[in-house]
Amino acid sequence: MSETQLPGGTYRVGDIELTRFGYGAMQLAGPHVFGPPADRPGAIDVLRTAVAAGINHIDTSDYYGPYVTNEIIKEALFPYQRDLHLVTKVGARRDAQGGWPQALSPAELKQQVHGNLERLGLDVLDLVNLRVGGLQEAQPGSIAEPFGALAELREQGLIRHLGLSTVNAGQIAEARAIAPVVSVQNFYNLANRGDDTLIDDLAADGIAYVPYFPLGGFTPLQSGTLTEVADRLGATSMGVALAWLLQRSPNILLIPGTSKVAHLRENIAGAALELDEATVKQLDAVA
Repeated sequence: MSETQLPGGTYRVGDIELTRFGYGAMQLAGPHVFGPPADRPGAIDVLRTAVAAGINHIDTSDYYGPYVTNEIIKEALFPYQRDLHLVTKVGARRDAQGGWPQALSPAELKQQVHGNLERLGLDVLDLVNLRVGGLQEAQPGSIAEPFGALAELREQGLIRHLGLSTVNAGQIAEARAIAPVVSVQNFYNLANRGDDTLIDDLAADGIAYVPYFPLGGFTPLQSGTLTEVADRLGATSMGVALAWLLQRSPNILLIPGTSKVAHLRENIAGAALELDEATVKQLDAVA
């Protein structure tokens, strides 16, 4: 399978051409994204299979594990193909209990950027997302200080492009007044459509939108309609949800995660489904 066969084609993010079907590395860590995986060789196999399938967009973070996923990515894929782009995020850390406390001071962000560079074996990070909200929702308030700190690191040549995660429209506008924003990563899926207007506005400005938790994340979607459509099409619920997202807007990029090669291939096949207008309307009604 080559890049041209991946569902959705590509989307230009800044001066980077990313496959719209990407891969999220979060599940390569241990349970609850904490500690090492039970099957490290299997995790390496998943990453190599993703790249062999043509995926050039891998989403990761130094706080997955912590450090675990970045170390596995380097072990599996270094030296990296020229067109492979590792997208990371900063703004949080892990405590001893596996929690996700924020880490948004300029000093903490600088440390995180350097940590990602070191563990991934890179001199420059292609795209860094500043994560400022909770697990699913943006938190009100200014993001000028932390985003400004990342903008300075970009000026120093450590970061190529900047993005945002778990933010609202006002925070995106605030950030864009400081430095270019090329992507937004928020909670969005069939049943959680709060960003519908935002997605369309970002598309008009050529900014990528990367939805996480396409099936609800820690609280999986319970949708009879989704199950019915999946059964009718002979597909999985995840596949239908991914296909719907790809058809929702051309600026949507997917980063479904898995620790199994078979599941990765299943997700690619599912996202390639062509949903007719009647099916899309049926799925739209889930919200």
